[in-house]
Amino acid sequence: MSLCTVAELRSALGVGSLYADATLQQTCDAADAVILPMLWSPTYFTVAHGNIVGTGTLYFDIPVKEIFYVGQTVTIANSGSSYNGSKVVTAVGDYSISMATNHSTAQPKHAIAPFGTVASRTYTDWTADSAVQEAALLISVDIWQSRQTSSTGGVSPDFTPSPYRMGNTLLARVRGLIAHALDPRSMVG
Repeated sequence: MSLCTVAELRSALGVGSLYADATLQQTCDAADAVILPMLWSPTYFTVAHGNIVGTGTLYFDIPVKEIFYVGQTVTIANSGSSYNGSKVVTAVGDYSISMATNHSTAQPKHAIAPFGTVASRTYTDWTADSAVQEAALLISVDIWQSRQTSSTGGVSPDFTPSPYRMGNTLLARVRGLIAHALDPRSMVG
């Protein structure tokens, strides 16, 4: 479910039934793509993978022995078709986890670029956090308005007007709303 619903966006924009739900949903999904990676979640990044017949191993650049456990179900993405999806962890090393895969040949450890993700069960529902929902709505409105009227403007980091709203200040405009939910790993720089 999106952080910002189609009904909320439709109401905020005042567009009634002028646009199809699918068109508005695309804007809501784009806002999720901006905000969700910044929110704290039990998601870790795989930097490499390798396998033997029937078993695959994902490697991390941080110790994961205290994070994952044997028998845990994780959701893997962007790590190769044999890994992607829900998998049960069968072994945990200091910097790796293993699971059953459909590999029929062995492959040595090799890099994943861009990094893949492994997510465990989350206990936080960001769709129930009103500040996060408001931030998603504000970003959705900005995205929508930028699509409709490209010269609606924004403000660049040096406070000069800019004709482009989708710049590096997009998330900065709502950072105060989501400050309590920001993942410390996303606050670099």
